[in-house]
Amino acid sequence: MRRKIPSTHALIAFELAARHESFTRAAEEMSLTQSAVCRQIGALEEFLGLRLFVRTRRGVRLTEAGLSYSRQIAARLDAVERDTLSVMAHHGHGATIELAVVPTFATRWLMPRLGDFHARFPDVGVNMATRTRPFLFVDTEFDAAVYYGDAGWPGTEAHYLMPEESVPVCSPALLGGKSLLTADDVARLPLLQQSTRPYAWRQWFESLGMRVAHDMTGTRLELFSMLAQAAMQGMGVALIPPFLIREELDSGKLMVPLHHVCPSDKAYYLIIPERKAESAAMTGFRDWLCEEARRYRS
Repeated sequence: MRRKIPSTHALIAFELAARHESFTRAAEEMSLTQSAVCRQIGALEEFLGLRLFVRTRRGVRLTEAGLSYSRQIAARLDAVERDTLSVMAHHGHGATIELAVVPTFATRWLMPRLGDFHARFPDVGVNMATRTRPFLFVDTEFDAAVYYGDAGWPGTEAHYLMPEESVPVCSPALLGGKSLLTADDVARLPLLQQSTRPYAWRQWFESLGMRVAHDMTGTRLELFSMLAQAAMQGMGVALIPPFLIREELDSGKLMVPLHHVCPSDKAYYLIIPERKAESAAMTGFRDWLCEEARRYRS
């Protein structure tokens, strides 16, 4: 049965025109004339039986159907490009794992260890892209995710890696000559907030039996790396796991003014869709990563 798939040239022309909302810029990227791009998109609209663009005096604008289709096509073309680059890189052998990662954990903990994995599994590539919140694997090209939070993603298996034990950290300049602070001292400092952990400071103070009215007030940042930079600039005190900022602590750019860890029921997990859990590449990566995490925890 013949597949109902339009010309790839037409899809590429459409994706470029949609991204730029300009046939002219799409033509420039494809090294074609504008009229050639118009013909490709016209043929695609005829194939689909609907209009993808509205022509205006100022150029072109996507229709609602065109906007929806462009998002889907862009993702599919990206996937085809990734698969093509993977085959080219491995000359048809080996495998590639597409891994979603929380950024600072990946940069500070996973990346320094990844060379060992590649030495053990030279035919398996690991591509990484950042995701800080849960998502549905069916909507992405990811094979697995390293995620902080709860383990209960539907249709997946979760492998425990490690807890997240955050402590307050700040610039030495913020301590006013002191080496240690009390919890009351910490409460009087500007509190740097992490958007993916909005209750972190509240839970930290509550674990000390304190209620602080402004515990959710302060500059809000998404990544631990951003919090660390803000803390080093003297903007306030942040809650960060020490293993993610070991260099900053060892160099004295950041200090721990009060050694108190708030227990958490959340942790870092390797999340794998059940349908991909038994592949040889994924099995090797899972076993290696879990062993590295066990070694780190011990």
